[in-house]
Amino acid sequence: MKKFDLDKLREECGVFGISNHDDASALVALGLHALQHRGQEGCGIVSFDGKNFHSEKRQGLVGDHFTNTETLKKLPGNFAIGHNRYSTTGETSLRNIQPFFADLHTGGLSIAHNGNLTNALLLRESLVKDGAIFRTTSDTETIVQLIAKSKREKFTDKLIDTLFQIQGGYALVLLTNKKLVGVRDPFGIRPLVIGKLKNSYIFASETCALDIVGASFIREVENGEIVIIENEKINSIMPFPKQKPRPCIFEYIYFARPDSLINNKCAYEYRKNLGAQLAAETRTDADLVVPVPDSGVPAALGFAKKSNIQFELGLIRNHYVGRTFIEPTQSIRSLGVKLKLSSTKTVVKDKSIILIDDSLVRGTTCHKIVKMLYESGAKEVHVKIACPEIKFPDFYGVDMPTKQELLAFEKTNKEMCDYINAKSLSFLSLNGLYNALIGSNRNSNFPQFSDHYFTGEYPIKPSDKLQGLKVKQLSLLSGKSSN
Repeated sequence: MKKFDLDKLREECGVFGISNHDDASALVALGLHALQHRGQEGCGIVSFDGKNFHSEKRQGLVGDHFTNTETLKKLPGNFAIGHNRYSTTGETSLRNIQPFFADLHTGGLSIAHNGNLTNALLLRESLVKDGAIFRTTSDTETIVQLIAKSKREKFTDKLIDTLFQIQGGYALVLLTNKKLVGVRDPFGIRPLVIGKLKNSYIFASETCALDIVGASFIREVENGEIVIIENEKINSIMPFPKQKPRPCIFEYIYFARPDSLINNKCAYEYRKNLGAQLAAETRTDADLVVPVPDSGVPAALGFAKKSNIQFELGLIRNHYVGRTFIEPTQSIRSLGVKLKLSSTKTVVKDKSIILIDDSLVRGTTCHKIVKMLYESGAKEVHVKIACPEIKFPDFYGVDMPTKQELLAFEKTNKEMCDYINAKSLSFLSLNGLYNALIGSNRNSNFPQFSDHYFTGEYPIKPSDKLQGLKVKQLSLLSGKSSN
């Protein structure tokens, strides 16, 4: 399987865990199916039957592997956790697919991790010097090794000891022979929610995974919180000094499924608000508002309503291509965006078009879409982006180009506009982004998002000399590897 679309920010991963249910593994499989958009490279489930742990991992999609009753029969037990993988560091291989499992002297431990540790290399080097043997190239294994090495007696204390050593953005779901545990990093960069299904508690990356299994949403795990499910009871520990939350702003803009709740509002609504704010800031006369499907649709709807310009599906997405294209030949790959999108020619012909997308990363796909619209007879194409210019990379679990590869890093608006060959190019302002999401500007007292993509203001400074690197390039540093 080869990467096809390299011009979008890549999702992190999806995690799901459930306690005390007869169909635990089947429900985890359903939850992972709902979270498939967060990772498509691999999936895995670990279950616990009261005596033994069971693990099944596969490369590819959940629906291709875990809808099979024979596979689920291999995962007995009333407790289970699962993981969808999109690698941010570490090679794409079966050994890196989570959840990981380890036999510790205190009993079995399984872990699923969404995010990225920014000091993983330093920790790994120290652990290897002390005799630790790593089986994977994933930074998640660093967490397992630290827990195993801790001198504390109780598992919860070992976990806290570990959390004070790691840095970065993370949401963890852990399973022991007694506990189901959910953890969110001190800034709450990566998401994690709590749900309940009768007497079963659930941890999931998004509420859409609760919906698919019929669970009720209780609340989000707070930033820096450890939530422990044991004996059908829920307990909370807040081991870190209190911090203002800094949730990843791209959960609102792009990552979360549109029907997922974030801060008690569907992501779809936030994205419509972004489009409406974009219309208020960037007025352009045109015949049609056209979204880049699917992620640009909510913002385009908000833009069209606010600007009173007709909304049309001028581009149609081929949903069967997916995130990858199986071993395409060079001649097929050269067709580029046409494998995923086609224009509705009679709709766009002779029309002045406002093209709406959620973000602009490298600009290569946007360039091809603009070209396609002009080839279909569009009179003008004005590109409008429902977030500010992306100028800085992420180090907390989002795979994206290096700083130098980002279109907006050093280019002026005119240079970017010339590159994508549009009539005009507009971005939502940073204050407009905040106003659309929380009804206030960035300088208000409301806690700031993790908006480093636009500002370069990182909530946690990377410790692994990451500046200017893709997170995946961690595995190339010093001949060593990380997740």
